Amino acid sequence: MFRLRGPTNKWKYWWTLVSGFVETLFITGISYGWASLVYVLKLDGYFSGYCVNVTREEDDTVFADCSRQDEHFTRIMTIALFTNIITRFPVGLVFDCCGTTVTRIMAICLFTFGTLSISMSNTDTPFLLYPALPCLITSGSIFYITNLQVGNLFDSRRSIIITIYSGAYDSSAVVLLFIKLLHEDGVSFNGSFLFLTLCSIGLLLRTLFLMPRGHIPYPLPEDFTYGLSCPSRRRQRVKDEGQMEEITKLQFDRNQKDKKVEASHPSTSLHDPKKEEDACFWSCLFSWLFLWHLVWMVTSLFCHSIYLAQVNPILTQLTDNDQNMVSHYTNVFAFIQMCGVFFAPLIGLIMDRHKHKRPAPGQSKREADLRSSSPALLLTSLQCFLFCVCFTTPVLPLQYLTFVLQVANSTFLYGVHNTFIYIAFPASHFGKLSGVIMSLSGLVLLLQFPIQYLIQNHLHGDPLYVNVGVTLVSLLTFSHPLHVSLYCMKLAQRRTTGRLEVNA
Repeated sequence: MFRLRGPTNKWKYWWTLVSGFVETLFITGISYGWASLVYVLKLDGYFSGYCVNVTREEDDTVFADCSRQDEHFTRIMTIALFTNIITRFPVGLVFDCCGTTVTRIMAICLFTFGTLSISMSNTDTPFLLYPALPCLITSGSIFYITNLQVGNLFDSRRSIIITIYSGAYDSSAVVLLFIKLLHEDGVSFNGSFLFLTLCSIGLLLRTLFLMPRGHIPYPLPEDFTYGLSCPSRRRQRVKDEGQMEEITKLQFDRNQKDKKVEASHPSTSLHDPKKEEDACFWSCLFSWLFLWHLVWMVTSLFCHSIYLAQVNPILTQLTDNDQNMVSHYTNVFAFIQMCGVFFAPLIGLIMDRHKHKRPAPGQSKREADLRSSSPALLLTSLQCFLFCVCFTTPVLPLQYLTFVLQVANSTFLYGVHNTFIYIAFPASHFGKLSGVIMSLSGLVLLLQFPIQYLIQNHLHGDPLYVNVGVTLVSLLTFSHPLHVSLYCMKLAQRRTTGRLEVNA
């Protein structure tokens, strides 16, 4: 199914693919299982000093009001999401400029600090969670970004590889469910996080032996190799020079195929194939394709972050503070998150469906890829809207469908986002452009703080009106697939006009 470029080093390509999948599945997105960990932390008494006894006026019943405790857990997740997002541009800049090894070593340090801090925390030091979770979620994002380039090792299935990794990224939230279940069987969650700390050794070994020092190029040169298995620096430099010549030749051959379209309409796209690698970062940043993609991604992330920060309080409210029911729904949510990896290939197949078809006369590879991405963008937008409708509806059984839509949409969202950046813009700007989107999303996520204050202090803990507003905002996501469709129609129209002019 997966055709490899180059007759040698296939075993290393496959080891890189499989080990990257395992790393993504069990390391990168574990912080998104925060709801499972919150249940454990509440049982162990973290921030329990913020619970107060309150008397209900109707029947003089005394009950524990732990809304301030929930506020701490919500704030920790909000800060973690915000930190992860605003650091994405600096991380992308480091990745583009310094390469894979430097970026991953930075991530290993953050991951080790985060897991070690959680393993050392207790009820007397619950505030260690505030720096720990941001480090954990940021390191996971860095591992995920560096793993996406593994798709370049495979030719016609690059989109499928990227989306599978995106699904594994979402499914890794199940790790905290396993920690929760182990805790119920008597295993300390501190010990579980200490084990995760020791996993940093494996992360370092993979960085040194199964990942490139720089980047994995696309198209992939013949006999491309990487890692410490290379015999000497001099030989590697000679090989790298040959690989760059190979890349240049392949790109020239590809560009020649689109020569007629380029000559007739040089302004057809922001990145004409002939100038794709030379396009500057700023021209990409201020293109309409990027700006509409920014709106699409920021809006979707805002909807998901609002829900993830409130999922435990929402379940607590809908179950009338029945902790057994909250635990049940939390377990179901975590198990469904584990299935995200199974949703991922679907969107990859949609985006790669044209790879084995003959392109239209004069149609460039980029145009074909963009046209194929439009249905994927539309489907992801529709999922986001339905997801918002479901979590806005205060019906407890409907939360099962909410969980499915959240996981499926999150998987599609990250897969389509990363694939679209690779398709629409030069690969040399991937880290920076992706980082700009995530960093600007962080500015929008600052709205979570006043939103949480509004819910807690003016809406009496009921997020219904806020969720209705989020649902209306989600309609903005439909603008991006519409723009891409119109853009592709314009390209096709110009291409047709160009052929008519040539024939005339």
